[in-house]
Formats: sequence, structure tokens, C-alpha cells
Amino acid sequence: MESQFGLINLWTQGDFVTRFVAVMLLAMSLASWIVIITKALAIMRYKKIVKNANAFWHSADFATGVEALGVKTDNPLRALALEGREATAHHRNTKPQLHDTLDLSDWVTRCLKNTLDEFTAKLQSGLAILASVGSTAPFVGLFGTVWGIYHALLAIGTSGQATIDKVAGPIGEALIMTALGLAVAIPAVLGYNTLVRGNKSILGKLSSFAHDLHAHFVTGARVQQPRSAATVVPMKKA
Repeated sequence: MESQFGLINLWTQGDFVTRFVAVMLLAMSLASWIVIITKALAIMRYKKIVKNANAFWHSADFATGVEALGVKTDNPLRALALEGREATAHHRNTKPQLHDTLDLSDWVTRCLKNTLDEFTAKLQSGLAILASVGSTAPFVGLFGTVWGIYHALLAIGTSGQATIDKVAGPIGEALIMTALGLAVAIPAVLGYNTLVRGNKSILGKLSSFAHDLHAHFVTGARVQQPRSAATVVPMKKA
């Protein structure tokens, strides 16, 4: 004999609104997990890439250092290095223009910052989905619960039977919608916080690399600040 309770019964007995809420929660859950998995894999890949920063500074010249940074596509370190080189060459080899009122330091800083901002926007893409799901999924589930309880009470009033066995089933099934909303929201919130923390780690290392590149293109050396005193590490230009 088929059970009269459970999710299957809730779906078969529910109206259009109940089914729409259930489908919406399912779509939100799928979108969240797709973003979490995709961005987590990207963060793992970028963490491996940023480890090549030290190899760049231990290279004999700039060209060798660029090759030591790794793959050519989707490599933020390589993009920063090439952008810095192109900005330096452009500033030194162009005729007087409006942007030439900036000195070399300001011009390189601006170009490196633009590249870093573009990568930051790419790294943070998709996080808005997790934030939206985490903040709205509980309320979507609560709406489904309220709607389900309303129709359950109408059905009970129509039948004229308000015993506990007649009330517990429909009300309990309606409350499941709230649990589903929480089940969708909690992974989204945890995933969002984890991805933001991973992004900050990567962006911190890229920012440090960009500052070193700025010092290299402006002064011809990489400036380091150890605990004792500042030192300058020279590096041959290409």
C-alpha cells in the first residue's frame, strides 16, 4: 500500500505554487553546487600558479622569468608581468601625450592595478549567486511552508476531521519546505565564506607580486622588506 505521507505525496497532492517552490529550491541548490565546485577547482589551480612567483625572481632575466611563471593562458602572474613590461615600454617610447604627464611610477601602477582589478572581477564572478541563494532560500522554503499549511488546513476543514492523525501528516509535509530551504541555504553560505577566504589568499599574493613588479620596472630591482632592514634584489632586464 502506497504511503500517504512524504515528499512524493507532497508533490502529487500539491498545487502549482507548491511545485514551483520545490522546483525553485532545486534549481537554487544546483546553481549553488555548480558555482562552489567550479570556483573551488579554479582556486586550487590559481594557488598552484601563484607559487611560481619565486621562480620568476630567481630567473636570470625577464624573458626567462616569464617562462618560469607557467602556462600562457589564464595566468594572472604572467598577465601582470607582461602588462608591466608593455606599460614601461609604452611610456618610454611614445611622443608627448596627455598621459605622459604621469611619471613612470604612476603609469606602471595604473596599468598593473587595471590588470589586477580585471582578474579580481573574474575571480569573484559567481559569488553573487551564492550570496543570493544563501539569503533568499530560507524565505522561499518558508513561503512554501505557509502555503502548504494554508491548503492543509483548508482540506482538514473541508473534511471535518481535525484529529491528530489527520493534521500531523499535511502539516509535517508542509514544514519540510522550510527544511529544504535551509538545506539549500547552508551549503551556499558556507561555500561563499570558503571561496571568499580562498580568493583573499590568492589576491594577497598577486598584490605582493604586483608591488615587486612595480619596483622592478621603475628601479630595475625587486624591493624586499625582511624583518631587519630593506634589501634590494637586482634583476637583469630582458
